[in-house]
Amino acid sequence: MSVVEQYARVHVVTDADPRLENGGAVPVELRYDPETDPRCVRVRLPGTVPREWAVERELLERGLRAPATDGGIRVWPCGRVQAVVEFHGPQGVSVVEFETKTLARFLRRAHVAAAEPVPH
Repeated sequence: MSVVEQYARVHVVTDADPRLENGGAVPVELRYDPETDPRCVRVRLPGTVPREWAVERELLERGLRAPATDGGIRVWPCGRVQAVVEFHGPQGVSVVEFETKTLARFLRRAHVAAAEPVPH
């Protein structure tokens, strides 16, 4: 089993850090380590104080098809090409838009790293 890392560019819709609300794409890091936490993906958002969220892989997978919520994280499809992930935390709310294909590709790689069958 190996670590899967992928950088993606997302659009920040709202955030507690006004420097991220520039309307342009910002880089985020997606990381999956099957040995450390086989159920979760780490999403690292940039900012004045970078934030890292642990998101269950299953939540991301469900959220690509229909709205899904778990605790302070919500995921839902937005049209055919985007998925929205909403993070609630002490610093405020961060709402980011991913390209659906980017998240799907990352999740497929995570399944391979975990030696699991890829869901359809």
